[in-house]
Parts: sequence; C-alpha cells; structure tokens
Amino acid sequence: MRLPRRTFLHLAAGAAALPAALRNARAQAYPTRPVRLVVPWPAGGVVDVYARLISQWLSERMGQQFIVENRPGAGGNPGTEAVVRAPADGYTLLQLTSANAWGAVLYDNLAFNFISDLAPVASLYTAPALLVVHPSFVATSVPELIAHARSNPGKINMATAGVGSTHHVYGELFKSMAGIDMLHVPYRGGAPAMTDLLAGHVDLTFEPVATAIEHVRSGKLRPLAVTSLKRLEALPHVPTVNEFLPGYEGIGWQGVAAPKNTPADIIVKLNKAINAGLADDRIKARIAELAGTVLVGSPSDFGTFIAAYTDKWAKVIRAANIKME
Repeated sequence: MRLPRRTFLHLAAGAAALPAALRNARAQAYPTRPVRLVVPWPAGGVVDVYARLISQWLSERMGQQFIVENRPGAGGNPGTEAVVRAPADGYTLLQLTSANAWGAVLYDNLAFNFISDLAPVASLYTAPALLVVHPSFVATSVPELIAHARSNPGKINMATAGVGSTHHVYGELFKSMAGIDMLHVPYRGGAPAMTDLLAGHVDLTFEPVATAIEHVRSGKLRPLAVTSLKRLEALPHVPTVNEFLPGYEGIGWQGVAAPKNTPADIIVKLNKAINAGLADDRIKARIAELAGTVLVGSPSDFGTFIAAYTDKWAKVIRAANIKME
C-alpha cells in the first residue's frame, strides 16, 4: 500500500523527532535511582568535604540520593579508574581534582587517560595555598626567603605531603622561578608535615589555605605569601607570590566528571543543578569558609580549564623531574 505523500512526510518527520523526544524524556526523568559520587580520597579530607556539600545539594534538588563513596589510595588513581570503567549512564560520577591533572604526568603506566576517558560535568571552586614558615625562621618576606636561600643553597627544609603533592609541585615552581634550591622533605601526608613544621623541625611548606589559615590566625605559623594571583579577602595583609615573582600562580580545584559517552542531556542537567548550588548563599558561604572561590561554568568551560591546567603543571613536573616511585 502506498501512502499519500503528505501522510508519509508526517510519519517521516515523526520518526526523525523520536530520538530527540526520547532524549528529552530521559533527561527529564533522570535520576530515577540513587547516584554514586566516587571520591578517590579518604573521608574527612577537603575533597570529601566538598563532595558531601555538593551531593547533599543534588539530593535535595534532584529528588534522589547522591551517595558519596570513598575509594582512596594510590594518588586517587584506582577510584578514578573505577569511574572510567563504569556504565556511562549518569549514575556513577567522580569528584575530580587538580591531583588528577598531576597524576596524568606523575604516573607512567596509568590504564586510563583522565582527559579523554572522562566527561567534564561542572567545576566547583578554586583555592590557593599559603607559603608559611615557622615563626623562628629567619625570613619574614618572600624577598628575604629568596636571598637567604641563595646564600644557603640546599639548607632550607621544604616540607611536603609527599612526592607529587600540592606542597611539592607548588614548591618546585617557586624554586624554579626564584632560581633557588631548597631541600625537599617528603612526609606521608600533610598532617605529619604540618606537625613537624609547627614543632620547628622543618622551615616551611606550601599548605592549602583551608588547613593553614587557623595556624596563621593563632600565630603558630608566619605567612609569607599566598599562591593565587590576587590577595585573599580573609588575609588581605598577606601578599601574593606573584607580587615578587610575576606570573607565579598555584591553585587547586575540584569539579564533577562522568564516564565518557554519558548522554549530553544528563550532563547538562547535572551542570545546571550544580551551578544553581554554587549560586546558593549557604554553599557560597561554606566555600568561602574553606578559603575557596566559586568557579561556575559550562561542561565545555570546565574541559578547557582542565586541559590548560594539565599542560601548565606537566611542564613544571617534567622540568623538576618529579616521578612517583
């Protein structure tokens, strides 16, 4: 039976519109069951804190539980790979961090590429570190530190949370730009490094503001500079490293990602929900308490940011010959 031309065209148009209609219906229905947000770091740390903050918001906003699942170990790589291998259906997400960008260079034999194997969903915030010294340390400013280091090469102890940590990478960039040498003293985590710095056993560290600021306010540590391009509202008297070494910047960040090939409509829906949370006064206040700056953007914006960040720090890590053993 031949169909009249007008009837055929109507049916063809309807068939062409069907996939779009199904996608729209899927996006409107999502999520229909609980969603896992994998945090490849231990519970209680700053990554976990942000994950729980955003998961609570998404649970309230989207009508399903967003459950934080901590899968720590090996620089966050096993947890990240678990998300890379998960079904691309929007029900497994990753709390992505700046450590993923460093890990792409630090580890030679990763079974995944975090840029090509993950889909950016939404950025959350950026936050700098503080260059802090023990109060007994001779230098009271960045210029004095640089001058002292040049007069005493390799004798200033720089504590870090381990090879390839925030503290280490920021310190290597500082050393390179200042043309100085300091002795790297790696610890098994930030807590023991901070304990020894507070006790005066080491000289300085580049500590994330969220964990350094109370020690600064109490006078237990002396801040020499902040690693962002602009001064912090919370510590307006503390200069930036950039004021002495133009172009120096060290910021950490977090965001949410999904397995590649996750439907774009689901990613857009999550992005809109997360951006709404970042505009909420309660969440903005909590991020400010953690010395962070809200970073709002589209999935594409986040992807561009990640690529540029990874390229910058890859050069620093390779120049310093930092390798995980």
